[in-house]
Amino acid sequence: MRFAPLPRLAALCAAAILPLTAAAQDFPNKPITFVVPFAAGSATDQIGRAIAQGVTEQTGQAVVIENKPGASAMIGAQDVARAAPDGYRVLITTNTTHAANEHLYKTLQYDPVKDYAPITLLGKGGQIMVVNPSSPAKSVSDFLEMARKTPGKLSFGSGSSSSRIAGELLQQMAGVQLLHVPYKSNPPAVTDLMGGQIDMMITDTATGLPQVKAGKLRALGVTGLKRSPLAPDVPTIDEAGVPGYEMGYWFAAYAPAGTPQAVVQRLHELLSKATEGNAAKQFYANTGTDPATSTPQELAQFQQAESKKWGEIIKKAGIQPE
Repeated sequence: MRFAPLPRLAALCAAAILPLTAAAQDFPNKPITFVVPFAAGSATDQIGRAIAQGVTEQTGQAVVIENKPGASAMIGAQDVARAAPDGYRVLITTNTTHAANEHLYKTLQYDPVKDYAPITLLGKGGQIMVVNPSSPAKSVSDFLEMARKTPGKLSFGSGSSSSRIAGELLQQMAGVQLLHVPYKSNPPAVTDLMGGQIDMMITDTATGLPQVKAGKLRALGVTGLKRSPLAPDVPTIDEAGVPGYEMGYWFAAYAPAGTPQAVVQRLHELLSKATEGNAAKQFYANTGTDPATSTPQELAQFQQAESKKWGEIIKKAGIQPE
């Protein structure tokens, strides 16, 4: 058996790597599509559009936003899982698809680990508990008192796992029983809340706070352990009568599994830098979202820890997989 001399072997290895490196240096040479598994106007849609603008400013290439809401974000997640692994179709998503769904459903049409190449975290945020302005509930305590008097009668809507689990956790920790009404995304749930079709929801601040400021919804509490600087007069649910209550969410970007590492790294560079752009800064400032980026490896580790945490919350809440 004959072996190639070391210089020749090095040259062969370099030749094998060269196409990938060249491809990454040339990437992107056509428009990229960001698949958002929630409706237009949702927090994920908003950050997706902000990051898209930052990528376009860096590359000169258009970034198309494609909203694919429904089935607890599984439609959009499945779309990217089955896409060509070339870096031109990217999932802009949340803990719903990559930490919670595997514990909420007996069967998923995608594997949150095996079907994706992690790119980077994009941000972390909190939520806000809101009711219709005509509701007699002026505080968290008021709402919980109403719920205790009429078990199972008051409803809460949700259009994401974060929103749903926030409501489930409230029930568990406050000892009340509410009727859950699922939606494809948070914006249509907010619309129904404004229209009086549901009684309450806990939604991301990006979706709920503008309606509060417009007088179309009343804020009762925020889900963090600290008050939001955007709504300093709104107490935390923890201080408003449910000690220890806390529930947040995160955004992240993923490519299909099998995407060349050099392309993943290029996407990481583009998206991470885009979080520092003017559009992203405006999104973070207007929604109270904390900027957050990571290496692909750090995102994989973070996702693993988050999946465990969300699984424990869902199990403790007594939610049976559907």
